[in-house]
Amino acid sequence: MVEERIELVDGLRGYALLGLFLVHCVERFELYWLNPQPDAWFDAVFAISSGKAFSIFALLFGFGFATIMANARARGEDFAWRFGWRLMLLFVIGTVHALIYRGDILQVLALVGMVMIPFERLRSDRALLVIAALLFFQFPLLLRAWLAAQGVAWAAAPPLFWGDSGLAVLASGSLAEVLAVNAGPGMFGKWSFYVETGRMLAIAGLFLVGMVLHRQRLFADAAKRRSHWLAILFGGLGIWALARIAESLILPWDGAQMTGESLTTSLAQYRAIGATAFQVALFVLLWQTPVRGLLALLVPAGRMTLTLYVGQSLVFVPIIYGFGWALWDQLSNAELVLLGLLAFAAQIALAAPWFRHFRYGPLEWLWRVGTRTTLAIPIRLGSAKTPA
Repeated sequence: MVEERIELVDGLRGYALLGLFLVHCVERFELYWLNPQPDAWFDAVFAISSGKAFSIFALLFGFGFATIMANARARGEDFAWRFGWRLMLLFVIGTVHALIYRGDILQVLALVGMVMIPFERLRSDRALLVIAALLFFQFPLLLRAWLAAQGVAWAAAPPLFWGDSGLAVLASGSLAEVLAVNAGPGMFGKWSFYVETGRMLAIAGLFLVGMVLHRQRLFADAAKRRSHWLAILFGGLGIWALARIAESLILPWDGAQMTGESLTTSLAQYRAIGATAFQVALFVLLWQTPVRGLLALLVPAGRMTLTLYVGQSLVFVPIIYGFGWALWDQLSNAELVLLGLLAFAAQIALAAPWFRHFRYGPLEWLWRVGTRTTLAIPIRLGSAKTPA
């Protein structure tokens, strides 16, 4: 049986998009790191969304993959190679986007997403969860911490993304200079960050967990699975608390700098996983209450995440960067949070009426057209449906 969209999942995806956008706003689309000045507004946005919003995206990416594959199987179709092509197209979109905004996550989701294809044929949910747990454990970071403590030079060296990645060019350079620096040092620094902080491993693990959530119908039957979501909520809170306690015992670290850095980075990933589980479960539980009416406002944005995610950069990069209005050092964190909330409200206001006439967002439709390599994908409501 082919499955329909789940409104709860779209709402959760919209929540993740909001969190990611607010992080980008207070980060000034990366330029914050030229002259970091944290305050309560910056700390609050980071505490709620940094490391969690993209994790929710990764989780739902795995869920969406499992949904597409299950629907294809219900039609008697093997979609594995087609999905690989779909990921290649997303990687191209992400690469173009990364030239404008180096913090792009589409490239990472597309590349790491390739691991889902062989694992989808593994029918044991328990095995998938065990593999995900091993990925979450961050063995490479722990190994690097141990090697740094033994005096191994490369392990004790600062991560590559700490080097000069040309941020100053974003603040004062021309559009051509921004594109060039993002294609070179910016791209290198981005991938170094995802590898050396363990985020790529975490993303792969979240993909697998998302697949299990689909198979177990925890989103589809959320109203009937309250006890499961309560267990996830308290489990996530417990993981977060244990990681915080461990951090307090390790800091300040008296050993080599990178030994402590690797340990605290791995603990930060544990905290992020716990906080992500807590936020997802809380959202699902609140969806079953009168608060659902408020959360449902996020659904249109959740159905248009690709279009809005890229569109946010196309609008805000010229506002923030030097080749445009150069407001990166003229707005406070409070003003940027307020601007982000107003801009996101405008995005919802645009997305909601769009879906009264169309099935997909603009980029979502083009991605689907590219996946199927045909223009015969109806975008208007009322026309015959075609497969994903």
